[in-house]
Amino acid sequence: MSSPIPKQNLPWWLYLKMLPSPKNLRNHPDLILEAVEQALVRARDLESLHAFVTLLDERAHRQTAAVRDGLRRGEPLPLAGWLLAVKDNIAIQDVRLTCASKILENFTSRFTATAVERLEAAGAIVIGKTNLDEFAMGSSSENTIFGAVRNPVAPDRVAGGSSGGSAVAVAADIVHGSLGSDTGGSVRLPASFCGVCGLKPTYGRVSRYGLVAYGSSLDQIGAFAHTSQGLFDLLRVMAGRDARDSSSAHEPPPDSRNQFSAIKHSLRIGIPEEYYAHGLSADVETAVRSMISKLERHGHSIVSVSLPHTKYAIPVYYILATAEASSHLARFDGARYGFRSEQATELTDVYELTRGEGFGLEVQRRIMMGTFVLSAGYFDAYYRKAQQVRRRLLEDFSRAFSKVDVLLTPTSPTTTFRLGEKLDDPLTMYLSDVLTVPANLAGIPALSVPIGNDSQGLPIGLQIIGPHFAETMILQLGTEVEGLRDGVSS
Repeated sequence: MSSPIPKQNLPWWLYLKMLPSPKNLRNHPDLILEAVEQALVRARDLESLHAFVTLLDERAHRQTAAVRDGLRRGEPLPLAGWLLAVKDNIAIQDVRLTCASKILENFTSRFTATAVERLEAAGAIVIGKTNLDEFAMGSSSENTIFGAVRNPVAPDRVAGGSSGGSAVAVAADIVHGSLGSDTGGSVRLPASFCGVCGLKPTYGRVSRYGLVAYGSSLDQIGAFAHTSQGLFDLLRVMAGRDARDSSSAHEPPPDSRNQFSAIKHSLRIGIPEEYYAHGLSADVETAVRSMISKLERHGHSIVSVSLPHTKYAIPVYYILATAEASSHLARFDGARYGFRSEQATELTDVYELTRGEGFGLEVQRRIMMGTFVLSAGYFDAYYRKAQQVRRRLLEDFSRAFSKVDVLLTPTSPTTTFRLGEKLDDPLTMYLSDVLTVPANLAGIPALSVPIGNDSQGLPIGLQIIGPHFAETMILQLGTEVEGLRDGVSS
């Protein structure tokens, strides 16, 4: 069973060691337990960042023993040595599944998500569940009952949302990788703000079984790691068809038989003019355009393209996502599971008071927006029209990918902002996702790779967008970008 994070005293020397690489741990199985203990210590030591909501000491120890025994028997465990964290809207059996909401604060899952099952079967060890915006609704990881997630680079600033805890767990070197969910940028934005790599796969590439739904036509489980290579290692294990998720694609996992490396041939790289418009930070634009120039000098072709319906992406997203959220969250009514108001005396009170007391303000706001756009008299004007514009967005991407192989954009218009800076201005907060939302609406894969820092030393992310099921290509290009950033590419 899981438990809230307790204080624990362990040998002082564990605090002094860096987290060993998965490869080193795989080659030295006896060190895995020490690494797990080290990760748990570091998670507690950095508790002020509010990255974790539950640590899984006993479960991690059991998994560690199983992995070490498997390695000694010669079992193929491609992720042996990987320490992972999992966003707390992804189910693990007999572990709390809170979604950072009062309404599920004491709920325990009865099953495990397919993605987690596959990763653990490959040898990965999950040490804990991470903090998030309530029900994954937010761009800053401040809308949470567990306290706002703090950026390890600058603790007075946000980690990005909604998968902020998962990004911090990697950026703070607590774990090698982590799982998040991405509905409108919730993996890529935290990755950009915290200076790590984050991947949103193609819609359907990774099973959503065990992911608490926010917007089912948009949600996708994604991952964080320090490198694009690390993301590839995670993706090739957790991807693939799942009979328990009817939306999962009949597409095999990425081929891992050949050595993963940087792109060996020239790509046609598209630069969509709409992503470099008013509102883009000068530091961000300079860093991104500098990397584009490096890629051009490295032999790639740079092509200007247009995605004219990009300007409608935010309103379309907040119509469709909230409409789906209002439907999905109707199940949390106090009648079946989760929180129930103690003030309720009759049936209508159970529904109204439970939802009013159990949901935070941002979740309530999105439920109300979604209910409105689905209501009689407004459905055609809002929801149906938004679906039509969504189709136009997909057509824009299809036309662009007939001319280019990938698209390069900033991940976010700015670097991370201060805690509390945008909480009272929802529209400004929503615009944080303006460059990430289009990929979700089109269902295509997108990667954020750190490419440097702004004048204040805050991380800047480059977004690489590819056509459907082109994860291997964008991750290979991500590896090349990392080499150019670090000055090691030939």
